[in-house]
Amino acid sequence: MQALEVKRFLEEKLPNVQVEVEGEGCNFQLNLIGDELASLSPVKRQQQIYAHLNPWIADGSIHAVTMKFFSQADWAARA
Repeated sequence: MQALEVKRFLEEKLPNVQVEVEGEGCNFQLNLIGDELASLSPVKRQQQIYAHLNPWIADGSIHAVTMKFFSQADWAARA
């Protein structure tokens, strides 16, 4: 599995979210940038992402995922 494949998939499923993906193989670090996700509780945010990734996790295509969530303003402030 490639990072670009994960990025495209999640951006298709979450149209108001910018997705930055690092990693390859089966281990990925996700930076998810979007005000809607950032406003949710940490558990709700992760549940939304895992709901989309679960088929790949179940078949072993993805083994480990770490996630960081940012509002648009917080992401812009990092630059």
